[in-house]
Amino acid sequence: MEGAKSCSCFATISVALVLLLLPNVAVVCHGGKTSTFIRKVEKTEDMPLHSDVFVSPSGYNAPQQVHITLGDQVGRAMIVSWVTLDEPGKSLVHYWSDDCPHKRVAKGNHFTYRYFNYSSGFIHHCTLRDLEFNTKYYYEVGIGHTTRQFWFVTPPEVHPDTPYTFGLIGDLGQTFDSNKTLAHYESNPHKGQAVLYVGDLSYADNYPNHDNVRWDTWGRFVERSTAYQPWIWTTGNHELDYAPEIDETEPFKPFRHRYHVPYQASGSTEPFWYSIKIASAHIIVLASYSAYGKYTPQYEWLEAELPKVDRTKTPWLIVLVHSPWYNSYSYHYMEGETMRVMFEPWFVKYKVDVVFAGHVHAYERSERISNIGYNITNGRCGPSKDQSAPVYINIGDGGNIEGLARNMTNPQPEYSAYREASFGHAILEIKNRTHAHYSWHRNEDEYAVTADSMWFFNRHWHPVDDSTTTK
Repeated sequence: MEGAKSCSCFATISVALVLLLLPNVAVVCHGGKTSTFIRKVEKTEDMPLHSDVFVSPSGYNAPQQVHITLGDQVGRAMIVSWVTLDEPGKSLVHYWSDDCPHKRVAKGNHFTYRYFNYSSGFIHHCTLRDLEFNTKYYYEVGIGHTTRQFWFVTPPEVHPDTPYTFGLIGDLGQTFDSNKTLAHYESNPHKGQAVLYVGDLSYADNYPNHDNVRWDTWGRFVERSTAYQPWIWTTGNHELDYAPEIDETEPFKPFRHRYHVPYQASGSTEPFWYSIKIASAHIIVLASYSAYGKYTPQYEWLEAELPKVDRTKTPWLIVLVHSPWYNSYSYHYMEGETMRVMFEPWFVKYKVDVVFAGHVHAYERSERISNIGYNITNGRCGPSKDQSAPVYINIGDGGNIEGLARNMTNPQPEYSAYREASFGHAILEIKNRTHAHYSWHRNEDEYAVTADSMWFFNRHWHPVDDSTTTK
């Protein structure tokens, strides 16, 4: 009982301090609308292959397409991945910190694959282990030939009141608008420490025979961010690369070879659904395009994973998925419905704070709503406000070649708090166990401008109404 009392007192003090420091939290209200901002209508165009963002690094067998992600469930390991084109070279990484400048060495493995008439370079994956929390590490790849040096900062130790800032990007592709989105994110004064990526990476499958050269160009394009902070990957429909018409029948083949994730650390059997813990957040990644019906591996994994979430250690429960469950655009309308029917009761039961999705190439934020009351006789077939339910945010607005989703269903549903057909990115700033600030930034604005925002009140520690509309 004494422990319970102390936790209750701490939470009360924490809330009081936050409300004192942030006097406007309780009165934020600027949603509930379809944005009046009208983006200039123009064609979305791919950057030419000779663009500087696609240039290969100079030097014999120089490593390229460098990217990192967590190598375990809590941030004491990091997977470093890169590609060499001339020869395999050594799958070695030298790494060190300011506190310990002696270089350590980690050894990984390399892989290759063929896709139709494409042969990949040598794809290296190496896991750096036993890292210290909240520490800046430098690392070198390309040992034995042309070396390149990068750095990253490990997440802080898991703790309920540790602040942390996530960037959010989805459906990026490699157009001029994609470049604006990435540059906008990089220049945001509220610096993201890691990126939660909600699927659809290179859009290679939009080209004849799923031109896998586009996987290489995309890897070089995003390296300026992915080599320096962990990106947490979600698979989308454009990662499927299932093409029986060209005898390519292994789903996710390019993605599986190129983007390794720590799925086994959370007991998953496939790299498409898994969980990680960063600072005060427990993040669950789901796969819209892998089987999720009852008794499937993904279903059984999620059923076992949700009860493991300890909100006293990781208060913020965040879910990433590609196909949105709530979407008021005509584009991909109701495609996420079957997964919603399967899993939404669990999300309400375990009080998920927020669900981020992509797929729809526009922006939308919902209120806290659920649609779990319906049965075949009662006719309750519409969503209603539910303070135990998540906020659903669709951020598939990275700027890909397919362009914006402009057609919206009208009238705007009551559950939809804010929607806008623009490209952009978002920032989620977790402050402590009770409060987090969310902001969305359209590409057309200056870096510090917020087009949509809200304060999240944690569903476990401070489950008061955080609605931003009066509907």
